[in-house]
Amino acid sequence: MGEGEAKDVAARLHSSAVRLLRTLRREDDGSGLSAPRLSALSVIVFAGPMSLAELAAAEQVKPPTMSRIVDALVERGLVTRVAKPGDRRSVEIAATSEGAGLLDAGRERRVHALVKRLGSLADSERRALARGVEILERVTR
Repeated sequence: MGEGEAKDVAARLHSSAVRLLRTLRREDDGSGLSAPRLSALSVIVFAGPMSLAELAAAEQVKPPTMSRIVDALVERGLVTRVAKPGDRRSVEIAATSEGAGLLDAGRERRVHALVKRLGSLADSERRALARGVEILERVTR
């Protein structure tokens, strides 16, 4: 594959990824959280407890913005502030079981939406897509 073809494939993949994310984001409406709050919760659930500064850096926002997001998540009982081991002056943000459960339910909604869409494909197309996903997983690691 030449450079021009590779660029075309990359552009098509980018467009498809954007459309896929938009489609799946509609499923997130069921969480009752705004996109920034849901994103921050996801980082905490999957990366584990972290400081406010680390979370702000991961989400590419300023600490005061992240502080407001975390306050809202604490109020909903989705995260807690816990003393950092070995440094009582520092706190880490950690997900609660309710927060992790909310994310699991959202993932299930998104997966279900994808399963419905995949149902319209022929078996050969689903197998081809499965091979493509394996390649995407390698490329994105």
